[in-house]
Amino acid sequence: MRIVVSGGAGFIGSHVADRLVGDGHEVTVVDNLSSGRRQHVPAAAALAMVDLRSARLDAVVRQARPDAVVHLAAQASVARSVVDPAFDASVNLGGTAALLHAAARAGAGRVVYVSTGGAAYGDTDVVPTPEDHPTRSTSPYGVSKVGAERYVELWSHGAGKSGAVLRLANVYGPRQSPHGEAGVVAIFCHRLVAGEPCVVNGDGEQTRDFVYVGDVVDAVGRALTATEGFGIVNVGTGVETSVNDLYRRLAAVAGVSAPARHAPARPGEQRRSALDASRAKARLGWSAVTSLDEGLKRTLTWFRREVTL
Repeated sequence: MRIVVSGGAGFIGSHVADRLVGDGHEVTVVDNLSSGRRQHVPAAAALAMVDLRSARLDAVVRQARPDAVVHLAAQASVARSVVDPAFDASVNLGGTAALLHAAARAGAGRVVYVSTGGAAYGDTDVVPTPEDHPTRSTSPYGVSKVGAERYVELWSHGAGKSGAVLRLANVYGPRQSPHGEAGVVAIFCHRLVAGEPCVVNGDGEQTRDFVYVGDVVDAVGRALTATEGFGIVNVGTGVETSVNDLYRRLAAVAGVSAPARHAPARPGEQRRSALDASRAKARLGWSAVTSLDEGLKRTLTWFRREVTL
């Protein structure tokens, strides 16, 4: 297949591009490199440096003639979405609408949209949380990502077109940036490798569902070839891990005995989060296969190599 991967220079997107190239697909990465890194784009993939909101987007997608689009590019900072909700909406809503329009004009028949789980559902009454639970987004970012899902649903109503939405749990793994609004695994790995103390916000008993990036890539690949039409599918392990337990596991792998420091809790932070991924198993034949300890070991190994480069 010919596949356009938006955000393909980023953390998750570059792994997706690697997988698709390895599977023999013709891949075009669309990325403005605002946060992605050129060196993470596979050599066999074409790179079009263009913003989703650019007037050039339509021509870039048309030239790629994609059979399918994997859409990962996004404004992903919750904090920035609160400070500048108009910018957040311009990228996550406007950019998605523009990409879908370009995909339709270019003749693409399938879109896989990578959305968010925790920010979409917010604090829930049911953990692990299933797809039919009401979305209670507490940030403009969560609202814009859920809104973009509706654009994909509308797009999929076209003749011969299908759309899939993957709501991801807390993804971690190699290439994740430890800077800015990063995932806690990347932050801890970076600080452990640098010999710096790790800081846990609050009591550390807040939980998250940590899913390894390689497993997420497998879910994307399955969604590209699934026979099901439009649908929302959670991608996670369904297992809650506290931040305290996460630190203990990572510190053990790193050979660090010092305890983490604690800082005040972040206002409004979710207390519990995990996704029910039974629909992914039923529809895609997918389930997470990488254990947390193995995923953390691979991630820490990558961070060690990066520091020595």
